[in-house]
Amino acid sequence: MINEFKKGLRFEKYEAKEISPFEKLFDIFKELITYTSGDFDEAFDWLKQLDIEYKLTTPEYTLDDFLEDLKKKGYLKEEIDTPDGKGGLKITAKTEQAIRQNALDQIFGKLRKSSLGNHKTKAIGQGDEHTGEFRNYHFGDSLDRISMTESIKNAQVNNGIGNFSLTENDLVVEETNFKAQMSTVLMIDISHSMILYGEDRITPAKKVAMALTELIKTRYPKDTLDILVFGNDAWPISVKELPYLKVGPYHTNTVAGLQLAMDILRRKRNTNKQIFMITDGKPSCLRLPDGTYYKNSNGLDRHIVEKCYNMASQARKLHVPITTFMIAQDPYLMQFIEQFTRANQGKAFYTGLKGLGEMIFEDYEQNRKKRIRGI
Repeated sequence: MINEFKKGLRFEKYEAKEISPFEKLFDIFKELITYTSGDFDEAFDWLKQLDIEYKLTTPEYTLDDFLEDLKKKGYLKEEIDTPDGKGGLKITAKTEQAIRQNALDQIFGKLRKSSLGNHKTKAIGQGDEHTGEFRNYHFGDSLDRISMTESIKNAQVNNGIGNFSLTENDLVVEETNFKAQMSTVLMIDISHSMILYGEDRITPAKKVAMALTELIKTRYPKDTLDILVFGNDAWPISVKELPYLKVGPYHTNTVAGLQLAMDILRRKRNTNKQIFMITDGKPSCLRLPDGTYYKNSNGLDRHIVEKCYNMASQARKLHVPITTFMIAQDPYLMQFIEQFTRANQGKAFYTGLKGLGEMIFEDYEQNRKKRIRGI
């Protein structure tokens, strides 16, 4: 008697994961501490206002309880040396890491699935990334590359099961890809226009930088990421400084940023190098040899623009592509970026704040896939 089994789907009631009162408030707190550039007092004041409006806490778990938990879990520490001498609370390195992870989850978590291990190249050979493709064994191939399953299958087909034997002609090797390394410099515009017209553009830029940093540290540890900011001048910043980043009363010295980025990449040994530039304004400033500044915010200054094109060409000669993420869509600025990109043979994206992180991460994944020369 044959029993017939029927296959199908069985639906059950979905029960959402239980979120503790601390986790619920901590998710909101991480957002607020990012927007306030690491200012705990301001962030907590915002949290109080949100609690009044949206009833975030209960009599069983109050904001005072949340504050105590932040201290106990190592997210806050007492700061004794403050300008007013009264002391205060300050976020810790553990909080900074949590903010980076939060940014990574928000941005990278929304992307389509791709290779999340180390970067794959198009070069096939004795690498360390399995491709699922096979070829015949050649003398000199590493023995650990031999696919025993496929080789035994060949032996059975070639020699029969009754008189089983395995010869060199039966051996099959699995192809592998080499894993490349990438050195990236992320340039962030901190000119005053990043907060003009009531639009906060610096916070999304910070989130992208924090998420990219966390991505590389956790998933691509062999890659390097350097971050620099540019206003009237350009200077590197550490990962630790990212949550506290603010705009200043600056013009936009794009040339200084590119010069510093190139100097950083010249010292890197990786074959693959690239620059990401997040900006919303036109280049409007140059530093002169005597230390003074040449500034012009009226339209596109021909002298400043030509300097930018020259830097793009220099980067091209050194095989360093520049990907520009333009948070503005003014026609004359788009025309400038198009010519800048043409000079570098890089890429340009014209984007609003929404989706900025997703675009950068998709491009990061693509740009990492470079062929290793000489293989």
